Amino acid sequence: MIVRPHLNWFRMLLAWRGSVLPELLPRLFLVLCISIVAVASHDHIIKVTVNLSTVPFSLMGIALAVFLGFRNNASYDRYWEGRKLWGLLLNESRSLTRQALTLANDEDPRPRTRELVTLLCALPHALRHQLRNTDPHDDLKAHLPPALFERVMASRFRPVTLLMCASEWMRREAREGGLDGWAVLAFERNLNALSDVIGGCERIASTPLPFAYTVMIHRTVYFFCAMLPFGLVDSIGAATPIFAVFVAYAFMAHETIAAQIEDPFGTEDNDLALTTMSKQIGVALHDLLGDPTTVPVRTSEEFLID
Repeated sequence: MIVRPHLNWFRMLLAWRGSVLPELLPRLFLVLCISIVAVASHDHIIKVTVNLSTVPFSLMGIALAVFLGFRNNASYDRYWEGRKLWGLLLNESRSLTRQALTLANDEDPRPRTRELVTLLCALPHALRHQLRNTDPHDDLKAHLPPALFERVMASRFRPVTLLMCASEWMRREAREGGLDGWAVLAFERNLNALSDVIGGCERIASTPLPFAYTVMIHRTVYFFCAMLPFGLVDSIGAATPIFAVFVAYAFMAHETIAAQIEDPFGTEDNDLALTTMSKQIGVALHDLLGDPTTVPVRTSEEFLID
C-alpha cells in the first residue's frame, strides 16, 4: 500500500505512484487507436464508415455508472471490514498485554508477560503471511524462540496455533497462581475476540465477489469504451480521441480500483499496509512493557510503501 501525505490540487493531478494510471496506459492507448480509426472513417480517409447515435451510449453509460457504483461499494466494504479487523487485532493485543501487567498476582509481572507479548507480536506476522500466501519463516523466526518456532511452522493455520499457545500460557499462569478466576475470564474474552479477527480475515480472503458479477461488468466496460468513439465522432469530430480516452479512463479506473481493493490483504498499491500494521502492533506492545522502541517519523514530503 502507498500512503501519501495530503497533496494540493495541482500535485494531485500529477500523482503517479499509487494511482492505477500506469496499469491502464496500454488499454487507454488501445482506445486512442480505435478513436483515430473512428475519426478516419468519419472523414472518409478509409472507406469503411461506422457512425452511431449517442442515445444508446447515454443510456448504457448511466446503467454502467450505477453498476460500477455497486461494484465499488461492495469492494470498499470488504476493504473497510479488513481494516476494522486489523484495528481490532491491535486493540485486543493491547488489552491482553495490559491485563497481564495489571491483573497478575506477581509484584513484577513483566518477566512473565514477555512470553505472552512474544506470541502476540508474532501473531500479526503469521496472519499477514497466511492471508497473502507467503512464507512466514523469516518473520516468525525473528520473533519466536526455536522450540516454539518449530511448533508453529509445523502447523497449517499458524495464527490459530499462536492463539493456542497464548491460551496455554494463560492456563499455566492460572495453575501457578499468577492469575485468578476473574482474570482468566477477562483473558478468555480477549482471546475469543482475536479468534474472531482471524476468522473474519479468513472469510474475506476466501470469499471473493461472484465471478459472473465481476466479468459481466468487466466486459460491459470494455465494450462500451471500444464502441464509444463511433458514437462521439459524428458530433465532436476530431476531438473524439480526447473525450473517448478521458471517459474510458474514468470507467476503467473505477473497475480497476474495485478489483484491487476487493482483496484488501494483497500487495497492490491500494491494498492494506499489513506489513507496517504488523510492526506497529509489536511496537505498541513493547511500549506497554516499557521497552525502548524506535518508531520512524515520516515528514510531510514522504510517503509509505508497504
